[in-house]
Amino acid sequence: MFSKGQIIFGIIFFICFTIIIGYTYRKDLKLHKKYYPGSIWILLAFISFILFIAAIKFFFK
Repeated sequence: MFSKGQIIFGIIFFICFTIIIGYTYRKDLKLHKKYYPGSIWILLAFISFILFIAAIKFFFK
């Protein structure tokens, strides 16, 4: 489905993207704590919702 070059590019892109996002998040961590307190709960709610939808799909299939 994908060529070897596309797979290598995808892996390298994912690794670089993750490193850059992690670095940026660490750099802005003080601002996040100051302006967005409790945002972790929003993230957990979002992940829970996605897992709930996946569970419904799995059980009713």
